Amino acid sequence: MHAFGQKEAVPLADRLSLSPEEASALTGIGLTSIRQAINDGKLDALKAWLKTLPRIAKKVVSETGSDQ
Repeated sequence: MHAFGQKEAVPLADRLSLSPEEASALTGIGLTSIRQAINDGKLDALKAWLKTLPRIAKKVVSETGSDQ
């Protein structure tokens, strides 16, 4: 069981959003180019789209293992 507030590990290739370092590692695009694209606003459409996605509530499981 995970401690309260602890996130589960999601494989890098399956994540919807990435840090600049992760995006560089995943795509092979240099970190400087990634940061420049961010600074130039070239990723604003992606940022806006991510904000429109519905949030998925996590299923809460009690200590006894039953769903709440």
